[in-house]
This record gives sequence, C-alpha cells and structure tokens, in this order.
Amino acid sequence: GAVVAVGGDGTVHAALQAVAGTSTPLAVVPAGTGNDLVRALGIPVDAVAAARAAAEDLAAGRSRTIDAGRTGERWWATVLCCGFDSAVSDRANRLRWPKGRRRYDVAVLAELARLRPRELTIVLDGEAQTLPITMVAVGNTPWYGGGMMVCPGADPADGLFDVTVVGATSRLELMRTKPRLTAGTHVEHPMVSVHRAARVELESPGVTTYADGEPVAPLPAVADCVPGALTVVGSGRV
Repeated sequence: GAVVAVGGDGTVHAALQAVAGTSTPLAVVPAGTGNDLVRALGIPVDAVAAARAAAEDLAAGRSRTIDAGRTGERWWATVLCCGFDSAVSDRANRLRWPKGRRRYDVAVLAELARLRPRELTIVLDGEAQTLPITMVAVGNTPWYGGGMMVCPGADPADGLFDVTVVGATSRLELMRTKPRLTAGTHVEHPMVSVHRAARVELESPGVTTYADGEPVAPLPAVADCVPGALTVVGSGRV
C-alpha cells in the first residue's frame, strides 16, 4: 500500500509528516496549486496519468527514494525559505482582501515598500557567517512558489541541500531579478551566492521559515537533509 496525496504542495507537506522516515511509499496526484514536488520528480501533471503511474509502480514493486528536509519535528520535500519571501507569505496569510492570487500580489507590493536587508547568521555544515540578506532558500528540489527555480542545481538524491543566498539589494534590483527566478538564471547575479550543505542553521530575529509553502518554524531553526527519507511511486515519467 501507499499514502496517496491528492492536491498541491500543502497537501503533500501534510502527507509527508506520516510517511517520511518510513518505508511507506508516497503517491502524489496533483490537484492543487504549486505542484513543485511533482515538477521536480517528473510526476505527470495530469491527475489521471499520475494516478495510473503510481498504480503501475505499486503493481510492479517499483519505487525510488529521495532525500527529505527536517526542521524540528517537521518534514519537508521542496524548499525552505526565509527573508523577503517568508515576509510576503506572512502578510498574505494575514490579509482578508483581496482573495486568491491577487492577495499575494498585494503582499509583495507591501513588503517591497518596507524592504530592508536583515542581518542573518547562517551556519553551513559548521561554517558560520553573518551577513545582510534579502532572502535565503534551502533547496532539496529546485522549484518553489509554483514554478520558480530558486535552487536550480538542487538534486533530491545527493544528500545535500542547495542553498541560494540573495544578499542586500534594492527594491528595483529585486524586481529585476524576480523574473529570472523562473528560469533559474538569478544565480549568475553578483548579489546571489549558492552553497551546498547537509545541515543548515539559520538565525535572525522576527523571521518565520516556510517550507513547501507552509509556515514551519520561527528562527533560529536548523534544516537537516535526511538521505533517502522519502519513498515515492509514480515518478520519472516526464
């Protein structure tokens, strides 16, 4: 048997809490927004095709294992982020109006208006540095936010996170760089640095981390890459 998550990344995040760290396979049938894990694992975006792929793998006894992130008691599969993006998510969650995607756009504009680089201490496999940042993304897989390739080199089977650090930047520069996130070309920008680590510690006052689009923990927080923690079926089709 398998645990079947029918929905978007939030639904997958909830299902992960039951199956990560066990041998029970996870099947994802996309039916929500986001679908960043589906994209990363080559699961069909069509729900019927995804269900068929999972059923075929289960019948044939086929599965694959991938790494998962762990922060405190919470498991996550895609990207953990903090800084500008988590501030936008915090604000969007507080807004009563407008509804849907527009609410996120309003939150982006509001946070842009009060954009200030914040001091953050980041420890990568024991190596610490304190620096002004706009945002940090800790990637088990490349995509977050419904198709933004924030960690283009992230491989969920290498035992390491890809960590994208966006340093101090102006509003204009951030708005210019945001479209490059979709293609993953932002990593060539001089204010962006990319690192690899199995353990990432983050510390900055008043910041919440989000992973798989869900609020996970206030800082300080630790993210551990747990090799082979998640078994999946129905992947590698696209």
